[in-house]
Amino acid sequence: MTVPPLPHPIPGHRPRRTPPGAPPGTLVVDPAAAAPTIALIAYGPEALTEEQDIAIADIDGLRETHPVLWLDISGLGDVRTLRDIGEKFGLHSLALEDVLNVNQRPKIDEYDDHLFIVCRMPHNESALETEQVSFFLGKDFVITMQERPGDCFEPVRNRLRTKRGRIRAGGADYLIYALLDAVTDAFFPVLESIGEQIGIMEEEIIGDPMPEDVHRIHALKRDLLTVRRAVWPQREMLSAMIRDESLLIQEQTKLYLRDCFDHTFQLIDLIETYREIVSDLTDIFLSAQSTRMNEVMKVLTVIATIFMPLTLISGIYGMNFSPEASPWNMPELHAAYGYP
Repeated sequence: MTVPPLPHPIPGHRPRRTPPGAPPGTLVVDPAAAAPTIALIAYGPEALTEEQDIAIADIDGLRETHPVLWLDISGLGDVRTLRDIGEKFGLHSLALEDVLNVNQRPKIDEYDDHLFIVCRMPHNESALETEQVSFFLGKDFVITMQERPGDCFEPVRNRLRTKRGRIRAGGADYLIYALLDAVTDAFFPVLESIGEQIGIMEEEIIGDPMPEDVHRIHALKRDLLTVRRAVWPQREMLSAMIRDESLLIQEQTKLYLRDCFDHTFQLIDLIETYREIVSDLTDIFLSAQSTRMNEVMKVLTVIATIFMPLTLISGIYGMNFSPEASPWNMPELHAAYGYP
């Protein structure tokens, strides 16, 4: 029996590409996915090399001459490219399968010689969306795989280029912290924008509630739910990175990860506060509508009260006219067909 698709897809939901019963590690790309582009930054305390649209065959030489290699892949539309990178860096096939199934929740998986991390990054376009970003952390490399071009990593790139902070002196684990921190902090502007919308909408609803305000309230609820689904599991993922023992993450780096973990708590507090306020907006809207309805009913009641005696009088005396008493009375009272 074939299950028909939903007439209106759930916002944020994406179908799983791997067919049911497929062998583990099967790679299936979305036909609409963008073609991959590969950017590379290889660096150490003294030197940095940055390349755009680099060929996979040219990676080995840079990996040998620089302590840390960051490979950034934007677009997941080519299976061959992902397989070649997986073979070159020894990435597990199950992790590569999860890269292409972009409906993953934030998580961390540990393999023999690398860690696989998934988180969600916000995109504030016509409607708030999040995209999956996959990280591979090895001893001397970090690989990021994004669904499409455009990310929040430019501040990290600038710190590498200008040698600001300790990022150039740190290892691959410090780079993964910097990237995760950038993804976490990218949610703060999103929530600030939502907070401004809530404040404006609250004033408008109290002053002059309109029917379209209901749709705006539901849009805010949907945006907050999107952020909540991204941030809550990310807190668990960061907690696992701090708590679990791994040779790939140094204890000094875990101190910085704790700070990133604290940022997720701040995000969660904001999310829950805004969700309560948005829920109250619905009550405020209904109360304002009820108050407006009461005012209308009050006016109608006054008008009805004024006309009730007149209606009573006209009902009793209005038709009791006789043309015999006066020529100005209603002559139609004795006509065979009345007014017709």
